[in-house]
Amino acid sequence: MTHLGFDHNLLIGLHIIAVIAWMAGLLYLPRLFAYHTRSAPGSEMDETFKTMELKLYRIIMNPAMIAVWLLGLTLIWFDAVQERWGWAFLLTPWMLVKLAGVLFLTTWHHYLGRARKGLAAGRRDRSERFWRATNELPFLVAIVMILAITTKFAF
Repeated sequence: MTHLGFDHNLLIGLHIIAVIAWMAGLLYLPRLFAYHTRSAPGSEMDETFKTMELKLYRIIMNPAMIAVWLLGLTLIWFDAVQERWGWAFLLTPWMLVKLAGVLFLTTWHHYLGRARKGLAAGRRDRSERFWRATNELPFLVAIVMILAITTKFAF
């Protein structure tokens, strides 16, 4: 294996680790919201959920999202320049699906951040049912992205 191959594989590995951490938060935070909506504002459970949600968002989700973006952009550069794919690969269907998925997950991440602030302020803008229904959205998007990436739509 060449040194270039090792670097590329290391970037991919670190990217996957960051994606796993980010996805864990994207899947868990709405579940916390579902339970949080049942608690009375100002109650002990309300305060517990506020703490859990804040730490999950700031300590796990935000750094993981930043790492996903930085490593992903580095991989794009690496593939375009070092692997000599050229920049045209960004317009391939599989890559467009991946980029659309990343944009959706990033938008969802920020939506969850605003929802966390609302719950912390005592508002219950969304129901428990809403949070349960939308809980799996990131996973469904990830399935499409992973199949696009691994097959390059060559089936």
